[in-house]
Amino acid sequence: MKIYTKTGDAGKTSLLGGTRVPKYHLRIEAYGTVDELNAHVGAIRSQEIGEDAVEMLLTVQDKLLTIGSNLASEPRSKIKIPKLSEEDVTNLERQIDGMEEELPPMRNFVLPGGHPAVAAAHIARCVCRRAERLVLHLKEENEVADEITVYLNRLSDFLFVLSRKLTKDLNVREIPWTPNKG
Repeated sequence: MKIYTKTGDAGKTSLLGGTRVPKYHLRIEAYGTVDELNAHVGAIRSQEIGEDAVEMLLTVQDKLLTIGSNLASEPRSKIKIPKLSEEDVTNLERQIDGMEEELPPMRNFVLPGGHPAVAAAHIARCVCRRAERLVLHLKEENEVADEITVYLNRLSDFLFVLSRKLTKDLNVREIPWTPNKG
């Protein structure tokens, strides 16, 4: 099977179900940003970060593909695709709570960076927030499962806490932001 079809050369692509839409369509922007997020999560996972974090991120990547397939589907498509559940959100919350137990309380915002894995987690968090905004915009005009927006919201929290956990695990200095009051 060839990877190129030439069907998108004129600037349109197909949703799951067959409807052709412009490649700049909000639905395409939303699932394209989720795909970008998945690539950034893969970049974190590719670092030397410990097996527990790798396993968590593999689960996240699976859920991001589920989200992408849902967003790529026509709202009333008959195609069977996987769905997110409340348990997927609860699992993220458990992971966040577990990581936070090992971290000192936050008293300031922190400056992103200090190690490639930490920086990658912050970049993924920012892309996640953008994906969430796009999906919320899409939801104003189309049917989008509530679990998708809730999961993306929780995932950005997870990625932030993961960045702090990686800072600790990798023995990197966390630099608090102290606003210049001058």
